[in-house]
Amino acid sequence: MAELVARVGMLIRKPVAQVFEAFVDPVITSMFWFSKGSGRLEPGKRVRWDWEKYGVSVNVDVKAIEPNQRIFIEWSSDDKPTTVEWTFAARPDDTTFVEITNAGFSGTPEEQAKQAIDSTEGFAFAIAGLKALFEHDMRLELVADRFPDGLPKS
Repeated sequence: MAELVARVGMLIRKPVAQVFEAFVDPVITSMFWFSKGSGRLEPGKRVRWDWEKYGVSVNVDVKAIEPNQRIFIEWSSDDKPTTVEWTFAARPDDTTFVEITNAGFSGTPEEQAKQAIDSTEGFAFAIAGLKALFEHDMRLELVADRFPDGLPKS
């Protein structure tokens, strides 16, 4: 079986430096994705991201940062680490194409498929939330509103 990968991408109508900073600075990221982060993303650093409404946290190990081009992390939930890579492509019209890839899912083929689907959904909400924030000055609360009564029972 080929490795399952979650991948989303979106054009954000802002300069690459601003879009890159949105994922590095937890003050900005908490406006569209997680509710709290313990620090900025820096190479070799471990930070924690919290989704307080759901009682979910992940440890994030920053493996690589290439300013305005790439972020590469390893994160774990339930002791099952996966990798996430953001790539940022600056465009001539001062917009940015962001692509997010999550890989390294484990378990049975069915478990891996569920993880990839859930990841794709989560990152799609995050990137759409960023787009709304930066392009329309709107906080859509997509992640917070996905499960209004808390996480679903698996």
